[in-house]
Amino acid sequence: MEKPIGVTILTFVAVVLAFLNAIVMLRFLGFFPFLGVIEGRVFSLWYALLYGLLAYIWVWLAQMLWQVDKQAWMFLAVITIFNLCIDFVLLVTGGSWYDVNLSVLANTLILIYIMLPGVREAFRMA
Repeated sequence: MEKPIGVTILTFVAVVLAFLNAIVMLRFLGFFPFLGVIEGRVFSLWYALLYGLLAYIWVWLAQMLWQVDKQAWMFLAVITIFNLCIDFVLLVTGGSWYDVNLSVLANTLILIYIMLPGVREAFRMA
């Protein structure tokens, strides 16, 4: 069976989000002090663990999407909403929009895209 182009695009976006979450994880461990609004080192083990877990989950999800697994669609929807919730918590607890803007935009676009009927059908027929 041939892989739909939309699934390939979703896989690529999942890899990009894994990379972004890994960068944010390293930032919260204090490795990238030049990223973000606050100059200097920012250390938060809790946020680093959450973003590290999200990076791992995005890599795992990219593998599921590449294989066009039937359960990947539902898992993608759940993880996208979870990632948006984590970004919202970061904003509420004193983070800045600069910290989460790419993640929020990418997750919102993914959520809108996977709700389209053609994408749902591609995963049902897999």
